[in-house]
Formats: sequence, C-alpha cells, structure tokens
Amino acid sequence: MPDKRLTIGFARRGYSATGGAETYLRRLVRGVVDLGHDVRLITTTDWPGSAWPFGEITRVRARSTIGFADALEEFRPQSGCDVLMSLERVWHCDVYRAGDGVHRAWLKRRKQFGTSLQRLSHFLNRKHGDIVRLEKSLFTDRGAGRVIANSQMVKNEIVDLYDYPAEKIDIVHNGVPVNEFREASTRRAQSRVAFGLAVDEIAVLFVGSGWERKGLRFAIDAVEGCKDLKLRLLVAGRGNQRQYKSTRAQFLGEIVDLPALYAAADIFLLPTIYDPFSNACLEALAAGLPVITTRANGFSEIIETGRHGSIVDRPDDVDGLREALGYWSDETRRASARSTILERASQFDISKNIEKTLAILLQISESAAST
Repeated sequence: MPDKRLTIGFARRGYSATGGAETYLRRLVRGVVDLGHDVRLITTTDWPGSAWPFGEITRVRARSTIGFADALEEFRPQSGCDVLMSLERVWHCDVYRAGDGVHRAWLKRRKQFGTSLQRLSHFLNRKHGDIVRLEKSLFTDRGAGRVIANSQMVKNEIVDLYDYPAEKIDIVHNGVPVNEFREASTRRAQSRVAFGLAVDEIAVLFVGSGWERKGLRFAIDAVEGCKDLKLRLLVAGRGNQRQYKSTRAQFLGEIVDLPALYAAADIFLLPTIYDPFSNACLEALAAGLPVITTRANGFSEIIETGRHGSIVDRPDDVDGLREALGYWSDETRRASARSTILERASQFDISKNIEKTLAILLQISESAAST
C-alpha cells in the first residue's frame, strides 16, 4: 500500500474503443489502482461501464466541449477527490495533461496544408473557437494548477502561445506495455497470413484516426511513388475512405488487436501534420518497427534517423518519405536495427509513465494539504 492513499479524479469527454487517449487512460489508471489508490472517472454518457473496471464513474449529459467543461465545473466541489487530473480541455483542474497538444498550434500548422475550402470550413466551425477559449482558461488564466506535456514540442507551444510558466509544466512522455508488443511479434507469420500479405510484400503500416491531420494523403503519395518496390500500405483507423484513391492501400477499419497488426508490418509510416506525441509510433517502436514520421510529431524527439527510423521536416516532403521507405525496405537493414529499436522502446514502458505521473499527483496533493 502507498504511504498516502489518494482518491484521484480523471476527466475525459467521449469514448472510442480504439481511441489513443482512452487506451492511455486505462493503462495509467490500471497502474495507479495496482499501487493502492482510488480513482473516479468523470465522463460523458457514452463511456461504457465495461471499459472502466477500476472504480466509480460519474457521467454527465454534455455533448460539446464547453458543455462538458461547464458540467465538470459544477461537479468539482462535490467530487470528493484529492486531486483532479483532466485529459480534456476544461475551465479549471489541478493537473491538465495536454495529450491532445495545443489547438492553436494545430490550427496554425493546418493552414499550411489545407485547401481554401477546408480553411473556410474550419473558420466557420464554432468548435475550434470553443477549444481555444478553454485553452486560454487553462493556460493564460492559469485554470490549470500544473500541466503535464508529453513532449518538449508541446511544452514550448504552451509557453510561447499562452505565456504559461515553464516551471509548472512537467514533460512525461507517453508509455506503452512494451512486452505486449514485443511478444506479439513472435506471431509474425500467422499475423501476415491473417492480413492477406504475400511473402515478398513489404507491409507499410499507418495507424490513426483523423486522417487529414495524420497525413494519410502524403503516405499514399509516397507509397504510390515507390514504383520499384512491392509495398502495401495497411491503413487502420477511422476516416472517410472515399476521399483517398490508391492501388496499394488496404483500408482495415478500426482494429482492436493492434499488437497482431504491428507484428504483420515491416515499416511504420506517419507523415503527420501535427501530433503531440503519437502513441501509435511508440507502439510500432515497441514491436521493433522502424518509424518514419515528421518533426511535427513530438515522438520524433526520442528517435534518431538511421537508427530507429527516419524523420522528415515536412509531411508533404513526398520525395523525403519515398527515400526513407526505400532505405527501410532493405530487409537486412531492418533486421540489423531491430535490437536498437527495441532497446529504445524499452525506455518508454508504461510503468515509467505511471511512476512519473503519480509522483506529480502526490506532490500536488501534499502541497494542497499544507496550505
């Protein structure tokens, strides 16, 4: 049992069975509960009880970002929590985990790559203004007592765009159950058959929802451009398939057994326009795959080009993406790099994330008790 048993409230709006935030939250909370603490989830009505076997759930009837923030504000005084950690942009919380990054930064990056119609649509979409209002409340108005960023990139954005005190931002990189993905790779032959891959095909894997932001069109252009390589692009996640035309892409939809999918792949490709720290990239690394991504992905901070994958400066650098695909299509090179890739992934096991996050929550609770 811990020296001090906390009751920790976790706030997250919405639910997706394959969502990265939901997966991370469950992994974190499982570790927190195993260490002897109590947890409560404050969420919306679509989070099923079967997906939260850890403790109490408080569901609020709010569909919008502002609606959820308002409901949480009303609930906070009666929550009975020692510390409230939000994974959602809200008005106030003890700790805000900026796992979704900085919306103002995302909007700025998206302007560089969107069409005129897309830019107009985004301008007219009220949701973006609401999210920025909540960010301002958390950062500029200091509604967040402390912030956890999952990359240096996100920390810099919060400080630069909102003048939030850097000393109140802790960097805690994402974590995954490394052994789960490493062990799944032993089923490689079986997994490749399950996904219909030929022996001589090089499987390039793209995992993520929100395909515009994740750069799927650039991934398709790069794979299609590798005429002399027998590549197949496996696309897992939610999106409008009709917007993407490719003779080499296989759209799989949402995949629950992701370790098996990583086991079938050879290379992971995510030319994202903006990603705070892609959990899918870290999962791929844990499966021993070289990861090709962009500097707009906080994950890029933990890898080196030529050792763990490749980093391109811009998502639309299709020539750079093709060059990286050609480099990592060499089977001997991938095999040689595998041990280095796995060693790097081992430094980001979920246990380390749990330990660092819980230390911050304990510190905040102790500080509040002494005031």
